[in-house]
Amino acid sequence: MSLKLTILGCHSAVPTVNKQQTAQLLNVNERFFLIDCGENTQVQLRKYQLSFQRIHHVFISHLHGDHYYGLIGLITSMHLLGRKKELYIYAHAPLKDIINTQLSAAKIDLNFPLFFHVIPDDDQVILYDDEDIEVTNVILDHSISCSGFLFREKKYQRRIIKEKIEEYKVPYDRISDLRNGIDFINEEDEIIANDILTNSNVKARTYAYCSDTRFCLDIIPKIKNVDVLYHEATYSHDLKARAFERGHSTAKDAATIAKEANVNRLIIGHYSKRYLDLNILLSESREIFSNTFLAHEGDILDFDLI
Repeated sequence: MSLKLTILGCHSAVPTVNKQQTAQLLNVNERFFLIDCGENTQVQLRKYQLSFQRIHHVFISHLHGDHYYGLIGLITSMHLLGRKKELYIYAHAPLKDIINTQLSAAKIDLNFPLFFHVIPDDDQVILYDDEDIEVTNVILDHSISCSGFLFREKKYQRRIIKEKIEEYKVPYDRISDLRNGIDFINEEDEIIANDILTNSNVKARTYAYCSDTRFCLDIIPKIKNVDVLYHEATYSHDLKARAFERGHSTAKDAATIAKEANVNRLIIGHYSKRYLDLNILLSESREIFSNTFLAHEGDILDFDLI
């Protein structure tokens, strides 16, 4: 199963021509999950040739504008371009009224169904679940209700080879048998060996997204041993007091969380505009957690290559 992450925006506060607010797109076996939706997200999707009509699930971490102000524009563009497929939005409760008010004020009757799923303020729950992946929220410590997201790939005994399934015209109701190692018998009673249609399993992959948050040890058990952790690092550690006051983390904080959680790779982002040289943040983080990388707009992380 393919698993790829594209960084659409990784800066905080006010966007500029070259610095876009937070948004990411996670491709899970051609299912597209949008994670936060700062201003200009739909333009970023076009820039990197990513079809926003293929997005069916949007996860909004919290209701500060740099994480969701692009959503109404994205929804409206989907409508204007004739979208019919439903869209699911996972967010804290007030967002439903905000979006509905905006649509009502513009007298827009959407062409497609729009469904809202409320993220609880004080409980970690499964937000989304299908045959390939499970998504849960992770409660963060920001200045308002805020959740990170944990994407956990499901592990099966065997992995389906999509191209072979199509080639041999395997019915959907036989997929479970294939994952359990059973051969496929077609309508002509020919036996197609299981290892032609599947691969042996590998470790289930995980991605944790922790947006705006103070240094928060409580999240460590929830993100333990993940393959990739994205963690905000708005400030360098000399501004730790400012970071705490505003509900943010330093690069050192992010690295400490990554080290204590024993993650494989750390990506930091949500940079304050004060940093013209982001290597200040990178160096600070790498002093504690060496496998740290800066997020840059347009970066694509292929989990198969980690």
